Amino acid sequence: MSAAAAPAEAPLLEMHGIVKQFPGVRALGGVDLDVRAGEVHCLLGQNGAGKSTLIKVLAGAHQPDEGRITWRGEQVSLGDPQTAIALGIATIYQELDLVTGLTVADNVFLGRERSRFGLSRPAENNRAAAALMARLGHPEIRPATEVGQLSAAAQQMVSIARALSQDARLIIMDEPSAVLDNEEVERLFDVIRDLTGHGVAVVYISHRLEEIRQIGDRITVLKDGRTVATGLPARETPTGEVITLMTGRTIEYVFPPRAERPRADAEPLLEVAGLSLAGHFSDVSFTVRPGEVLGLAGLVGSGRSEILETLYGARRPTAGTVRVAGRALRRGDVAAAVSAGVGLAPEERKSQALLMGDPIYANITLSSLARFVRGGLLSGRAQKKAAREQAEALDLRPVDVSREVRTLSGGNQQKVVLARWLLRDCTVLLLDEPTRGVDVGARSEIYALIRRLADRGVAVVVVSSEIPEVLGLADRVLVIADGAVVAEAPADALDEHRVLDLVMHGAGPAAGAAHEGEVA
Repeated sequence: MSAAAAPAEAPLLEMHGIVKQFPGVRALGGVDLDVRAGEVHCLLGQNGAGKSTLIKVLAGAHQPDEGRITWRGEQVSLGDPQTAIALGIATIYQELDLVTGLTVADNVFLGRERSRFGLSRPAENNRAAAALMARLGHPEIRPATEVGQLSAAAQQMVSIARALSQDARLIIMDEPSAVLDNEEVERLFDVIRDLTGHGVAVVYISHRLEEIRQIGDRITVLKDGRTVATGLPARETPTGEVITLMTGRTIEYVFPPRAERPRADAEPLLEVAGLSLAGHFSDVSFTVRPGEVLGLAGLVGSGRSEILETLYGARRPTAGTVRVAGRALRRGDVAAAVSAGVGLAPEERKSQALLMGDPIYANITLSSLARFVRGGLLSGRAQKKAAREQAEALDLRPVDVSREVRTLSGGNQQKVVLARWLLRDCTVLLLDEPTRGVDVGARSEIYALIRRLADRGVAVVVVSSEIPEVLGLADRVLVIADGAVVAEAPADALDEHRVLDLVMHGAGPAAGAAHEGEVA
């Protein structure tokens, strides 16, 4: 912790007894938080604990029903986002609020464009945006580039640049590393350290506890809309204690036990041979047997997500074949893949998998609508009945299937996506970052669900940026680097250091020619 964040320093921000109620829901039931200048204050809690509501109160998007907020020693009312920004509070949401049709510079200075005598000065905006991107370690992100053409990681950097441009004294970062690779996370941490070194405070929200150890100074834990602990030292507080505070229980076994390994002579459900997609991956081959969980480990940009999208038919391969239960799939045909029993839970569930404004039952039944046609019309009653059965089986909370899916926590939204494919009775399930943005308690539930599906004979392929997750969940692992498979082995024959070594060295000499069961 910097000198600016020393305990004797009066807090930059204080929140006392914050209460926020929505119809039928008490989202915050009394939250206390204090943040000092120059510190990284980590906000932890399960999905649904109240973190998102709290930061929206702090950002001026929600007004508290009770409690008080003090900023620099004076009580304030954050009536709208503009008031919060004017005070020096900037928020970077997990779901980035960029305008994809505008340029990088336009997004950075949106609503605050540089002008003179009422005339816009785009050259000045471009120069200032370029300086901010260089400060973030991304000079290759050009100010005139349209934001919609950038990768998710680059868009995250644009959002951070916008917060920096506001001369904020407090920056709230909600899961900022979710779309970043290891190198980009380190750059982000360098930026955060630079900010706190100049007295800026950061409220950092992440489900990755190892990040909290690296960058955090103090921790506040929320549970059920209340503060259950605050001011905990980030580096010294044991992980078990943090998890117990978050969940109210001790989670000793995150990963369910593996079932008996699938028989080697069992006919594969999924066969991939020489699959290639120009510019992303080449000559990828593997099989997955019934009841097997195959993990794909690799860095962001290695081609792992594109492999899943190609298997699902969302991308048309330039070479290779995909077979399900012995039958070849038509290239680039999602409908054919779904009909063959293939389901995909994509990385960006909110934008790629869910209709956020529609009810839960409509999302669950989306891929099985033909089952609910009665007399030529879609039966909402039949949809709701089937969706409710799936929701209850997955312990979806709440189990009101008429509720809009956008109102659910991240973990419960992921359960909706999985429920869709359970209802469809898919035989091959492709999961891209299945626990991204999901808290530790909901993670264990999703892990158990994946294992139950495998036990029923489903062939599961899992992509995850978290190597321990791949190793703990999968039966067998493919290591992907630079668009190529550089190693294949049983999960229990690998460890995190070996996998990291393989993905960092790519397909070069250091990777060697590791085949199944041959791991140095």
